[in-house]
Amino acid sequence: MLFLQYPPCSTCQKAKKWLDEHEVSYVARHIKEENPTKEELSQWYARSGLPLKRFFNTSGLAYKALNLKEKLPTMSEEEQLDLLATDGMLVKRPILVDENFVLVGFKPVEWEETLRK
Repeated sequence: MLFLQYPPCSTCQKAKKWLDEHEVSYVARHIKEENPTKEELSQWYARSGLPLKRFFNTSGLAYKALNLKEKLPTMSEEEQLDLLATDGMLVKRPILVDENFVLVGFKPVEWEETLRK
């Protein structure tokens, strides 16, 4: 399982603690130092069943600086994926990736239900 995180992020810290407490084995990856590629993002997006907007860190400084709230609705999925692949700080975190699922953001109940399957 791949755990994408930004270590200073308090939500990522809670998610990591949750994974450790539930003895879930994972490989941690620093999302800013090792930004997801367009190919990875495309696969995760397809596997997640979520709208692509959910992959954006809408509360982040980069999102606000680029005025993406206004721009995203007019961008194609291809353009959005290209943009996400340019900067890990644009990507919502944490992300937990397995061959059977992709979880974006940390919601303990959702993680527990998904990992129990």
